[in-house]
Amino acid sequence: MSSDEYLRRTAITRLSVTTEDERLLRDTVDAWRRGCQIAVEKAWNRCHDKSAVQSLAYDEIRDRTTLGSQHTILATHQAAENIRSCRSRRENGRKASKPTYTSPTVRYDSRTMTVFEEDEQVSLTVAGDHSRVRCDLVLPEDEDGYQRQYLDGEWEPTESTLHYRNGDWFLHLGFRKRRPETEGETTENGTVLGVDLGVEQIAVTSTARFFSAGELNHRRREFERVRGGLQKCGSRSAHRTLETVGGREDEFVKHVLHSVANGIVAEARRFGCDGIVFEELSGIRTRLPNAAWHAEWAFERLYEYVEYKAEAVGLFVDTVDPRNTSRRCAECGHVAETNRPSRETFECEACGNRNHADYNAAKNVAAAYLRREQQSSRRRGVSRYALKSGAVSERSGFAPYESTDESPNPAATSSG
Repeated sequence: MSSDEYLRRTAITRLSVTTEDERLLRDTVDAWRRGCQIAVEKAWNRCHDKSAVQSLAYDEIRDRTTLGSQHTILATHQAAENIRSCRSRRENGRKASKPTYTSPTVRYDSRTMTVFEEDEQVSLTVAGDHSRVRCDLVLPEDEDGYQRQYLDGEWEPTESTLHYRNGDWFLHLGFRKRRPETEGETTENGTVLGVDLGVEQIAVTSTARFFSAGELNHRRREFERVRGGLQKCGSRSAHRTLETVGGREDEFVKHVLHSVANGIVAEARRFGCDGIVFEELSGIRTRLPNAAWHAEWAFERLYEYVEYKAEAVGLFVDTVDPRNTSRRCAECGHVAETNRPSRETFECEACGNRNHADYNAAKNVAAAYLRREQQSSRRRGVSRYALKSGAVSERSGFAPYESTDESPNPAATSSG
C-alpha cells in the first residue's frame, strides 16, 4: 500500500530514564553512529540504493559494532538515504561532502520499538546483548496534551527517532493511520489560499496575513555567534556543547515552523478554503539565497507541516510553477523585472498598482493554480482564490464576501 494512503504524524515526548537505562541508550547511540559511518565508508561513491548498501555493509557492521540485526539494517538504510541526499545536492550544483555521524540519535521501527499505549510506556531495543529498556513517556499533565490523541488505538506506531539533548532523552514517535476515503474531496466553486515564501517574511497569504521572519532571524544569528565561539575553542567539551547548541537551534526552528503552519491552516479555514497552494519548492533555495530565516531543510519542513495539518481538517495542499510569480502584477497581469524595484516593494510599470511584493506574489501563486485547474483533466472543482475582503475568480474577477462578520465564513471555524 502506498504511503499516500496513510495520514502520518509525529508526537515528540520526553522519556523517563533510569541511570542504567541511560548507560544502555548511550552505548546504543555510539554503536548506531559507528554503524552508519561504516555503511557510508563502504558505499560512498559506489551505491545509494538501500538494498545495495545493506548487502555491502551489513556483515562489517555486525562484526565491528554491538548493534543487533534489525538496527544494523536500519543503519544501512540511514546511510543510503544520506548518500542519496548528497548526490541530489551535487546534481543541483551544490556542495555535498561525505556524511559524518555526530548527533546523538538512533532510529527505531516496529521491530525495535513497542509502544504500550495504556501504560504510556515504550520499550526500546539497545545494543550489546540486544535486550530492551522500558521507559515511561513523560506526557503533559493536561489530558488534552496533543500526544495522547495518537495513543487511542487508531494510530499505528511507525518509524521513530530517539534524540538526546540538553540532558534529556526525547522520542519523536511516528504514527500512521489509513486516510479516510473522502479526504481531499472538494465541491464546485471551491476556493484556495495562495502562499508565498519570502526573505523578510517566512510566509505571506493571499488574504494578507504576514508571518514575519524577524525573531527567527535574530535567534539564528545568536546561535551562529555561539557556534563561532565554540568552534574557535576546539576542545572536546566545546565540541559536545556545539552538538547541543545545534540541536537546540533545530528544535527552535521547528517550533517556529509549526506555529507558522498552524497559522496558515487556520487562515485557510477562516476564509472557507478547500485547499492551500504554494509555489514549487524545487530550486527555491537558489531563488531566495538571502532568506536567512531558514536552515537548509526549512522550506520543505514547513510544507510538510502545512500538508499534514491541512489533511487533518480535510484541506488539500498543492504547488504551482513559480515562474514570474514575483514579477507579474496581480491586478493587470503585466510581467516585468522592473515591476519589483526592491525586495519588499511591487510597483507595476503598466497600471501603477503598488503593494507588498510577497503579498502580490501570494495572489499570483493562487491565480496560477486557477489557470492550471481550468486546463487540467483531473479538476478539484476550484474556481477562485481568497483575499481578505473577497474572492477572485478567473471568469468574473473580484467579488466581496457576503458576510459582514469578522470571519468571512463563520461556519468554516465552527468545528474548532
